[in-house]
Amino acid sequence: MIPRGFDYFSPQTLEEALALVAEHGAEAKLLAGGHSLLPMMKLRLAAPGVLIDLGRISDLRAIREEGEQIVIGAMTTHAEIEKSGLLRRRAPLLAEAAAEIGDVQVRNRGTLGGALAHADPAADYPAAVLALDAELTLVSQRGTRTVAAQDFFVDLLTTALEPGEILTEIRFAADGPRTGSAYLKLHQPASGFAIVGVATRVQLDSKGKCEATAVGVTGVAPKAYRATQVERALKGKALNERIIAQAAGKAAAGVEPLSDLHASARYRKAMAEVFTRRALALALERARRRQ
Repeated sequence: MIPRGFDYFSPQTLEEALALVAEHGAEAKLLAGGHSLLPMMKLRLAAPGVLIDLGRISDLRAIREEGEQIVIGAMTTHAEIEKSGLLRRRAPLLAEAAAEIGDVQVRNRGTLGGALAHADPAADYPAAVLALDAELTLVSQRGTRTVAAQDFFVDLLTTALEPGEILTEIRFAADGPRTGSAYLKLHQPASGFAIVGVATRVQLDSKGKCEATAVGVTGVAPKAYRATQVERALKGKALNERIIAQAAGKAAAGVEPLSDLHASARYRKAMAEVFTRRALALALERARRRQ
């Protein structure tokens, strides 16, 4: 099908983009990568009167280090994140998740900010930014505010973004010593989306016990979530296969798993436990190697 007619704008600065968003309000949609929005427009499931393309705003496309924090611009592509030497050295979890997204064409065009703002329940990044305790910077003509990843994902395809706001960057702490991470997922064969995806970070203390863990889960529920019961079950313990397996059994605790043509709720729950166990074991192995 062919989309309905719309006006197209391609601002070159964030200020121009914010002015356009404020002017056109609910009639406008932001184009960040287009892999979700454009197919919906072709099917007329979305019919914006105004399309604001953020692709020419160079300030939104960067990966940099600020002290002990990593800062990534919202228009940075999956491919740039996947290949970033800085991320692979200092905080590899997001790069590992980026490598699991779609195919080469998708990774070359899709963006971090676009994926997070769309909040697809089967997307890869939400699990990773949750496990990283990331902060998201939202900017409008009213000012700038920072939202924790745990507060950003509200419901199915729904985020904390308010009218007039643009997601501009994502911040999180670089990995310290004795910290390891991993992202593993069960792929939906046709789309590459996660039937279940689990992002984990494990931090060990000087005696080799679990000082802190973070477990982000995608694909299971209407929104990505932190598996806090798993995290609490591991804190302060000398981790081994048995302890990890017991904790992973709580990966879907407190959520109502989705059921669709790809997987039943029961299967998703079972796979959440399996992939949480595997991802934690891999993150632990990496933490022990990182001194």
